Parts: sequence; structure tokens; C-alpha cells
Amino acid sequence: MSLVLKASLLLLVALIAGCSVLAEKRETSARKTYPPIGQFVDVDGTRVHVWVKGTGPDLVLIHGAGGNLRDFTFALAEQLTDRYRVFAFDRPGHGWTDRLPGYGGLGNTKGESPLEQAALLQKAADILGVKRPVVVGHSYGGAVTLAWGLNRPEDTAALVTLGGVSNPWPGDLDRLYTVTSSAIGGATVVPLITAFAPEARIENALASIFSPQNPPEGYIDYIGTDLSLRRGALRANGQQVNSLRPHIVKMEKRYADTLTMPIEIVHGTADTTVPINVHAEKLITQVAGARLARLKGVGHMPQHANASEVLAAIDRAATRAGVRP
Repeated sequence: MSLVLKASLLLLVALIAGCSVLAEKRETSARKTYPPIGQFVDVDGTRVHVWVKGTGPDLVLIHGAGGNLRDFTFALAEQLTDRYRVFAFDRPGHGWTDRLPGYGGLGNTKGESPLEQAALLQKAADILGVKRPVVVGHSYGGAVTLAWGLNRPEDTAALVTLGGVSNPWPGDLDRLYTVTSSAIGGATVVPLITAFAPEARIENALASIFSPQNPPEGYIDYIGTDLSLRRGALRANGQQVNSLRPHIVKMEKRYADTLTMPIEIVHGTADTTVPINVHAEKLITQVAGARLARLKGVGHMPQHANASEVLAAIDRAATRAGVRP
């Protein structure tokens, strides 16, 4: 090995080590600034974080990609606790919930499937005494919500998807998901992002997700973006999103026969992250009990852009399922 190559390798190792130190510092700050706001449930050694509040029929909230349960507890969840017992979960690898056994670690490139994620959250819900819930999911969480119904159709009162992923999509995902899900990218690029991602870049990313609306005042400070920038969370998100499409291909073949419960779909017509024509407008043709509320001009965050329509859809689903008048 030449001296130049040796020097280059030593420099690379030093850079990675330096990034790891800075990444750990940012992660420590994130853990202190955004501690758990719910309780923990142990599911066969996997720790699941859940926020529980309210009285009434059981209602489960499942967040989307790159987020955590704080997206729902920012505003929407409190508007439901007067008539539901609300359970907002962190999905595996996000917020304060552990990844499932066999996933995680630098050598892993696999992501938990929606069916696996739903099964974990269902076991946690069982421990908490959840019975025949209405299940609500946003974005990637919409896929987990549909998986919840596929796993336990008889024990699920109704489903509600908010800008939810439900069907295979054309084209490729953002290259970043491929990089952050890979072993090499996990060891090199992910620590760089964790250590150096500037606040302005984070704010721009959130703005693009909310577009054409804007994030509500106080949202960025509350949601805990640095929780999502932790190395483990970035890898989990990349691996889960990068491997999602094959799981959706298998899932959608079961929709018509298995998802017989009431389903309410809320989707913005201006959603460019999860386009309505690819997902919601196809799902209503696949499931007899599905109804679609098209929110004109609304982007990918209907729970913030038009909370009243989302609340109405949840109430409709519960009423159709017979769990509330």
C-alpha cells in the first residue's frame, strides 16, 4: 500500500471519528431537549414508546416517515381526548421506540416491513388493554395502518389514512434513502448528516413537506427534528422507506378481501410527496368500505393544514364502525 493511500485512509478514519464525536454531542442534546413524553411498554424485550390520554373508544395514531408521535401530540391528539382514549405510538426506530430484533446496527440494510411494525404496535396495544381500535396513520404510517387492518381485520374497528401510502408508485425514491440505508452510507454519510445538518436545511425540508402550506407556529421547536437526525433514526428511516415498495406490492393484493372495515381516506390534492392519484384514488377502487375526502389545495400534512376535516373523518369512521354514536 502506497504512503499516499495510507495517508488518505488515515485521514478518512480521522474524519469519521470526528463526525462521530460531533454526532454524539448532537444526539445527547436531542435526548435532553426532547425526552419521552409518554410511557414505555416492553414487548418481548423491545421498548415501545406511547402517549396515552383520554376516555372513550380506543383510537391509535401512527406517524409518518422521519417523524415521531410528537407530530400528533402537537395539536391533533388533544382535540380527540374528550371522546376517545388516544394512543400515539412511536414507530420502530423513531422517537423513543426501539428497532425490532434483527434490525439496526451498521451492518444491517433491512427495514422493518409495515406488517412487522404493525404487529409490534399491536402487541404493545394488547398490553395496554386496547380493544377494537380506530387506527389513524399519516404518510408512511398510512401503510402501517393498512397493515394493522390486514394483521387483525376482526379486531380493528376502522381505519383512517392521512396522505397515506397505499399502493406501488412509479419511478425511484430520492437517492438519499438508498445511501442512508446502505452499510457504507450508514457508516459515513449518516454521521455527517447528524453532525453537520444545518438548521436552515432542516427548516427548508419541513417547508417542502408542508407545501403549499407552512408549518404551524411552534411546530419546528416542538417536533424535535434532532431526534430524527440521530444516526439510528436516520438509518431506520432510510431502510424502512427504501424497502417499502415491495411490501406494498404484496399488501395491496390483500386489500379487497381482508380490509372489510370502514375506511376513511383524507388526502390533499396538492400532495406531491404521496400523490393522491397514485394512492388514495386507487385505494377507493380496491376497498368497498373506503371513502375519500379530497382536500383541495392541501399538501402532505392535512392533520395540520385542515384539522377539522381530519377530526370529522375520524368521527365518521368511529360512527360507521359503531364504536361511538
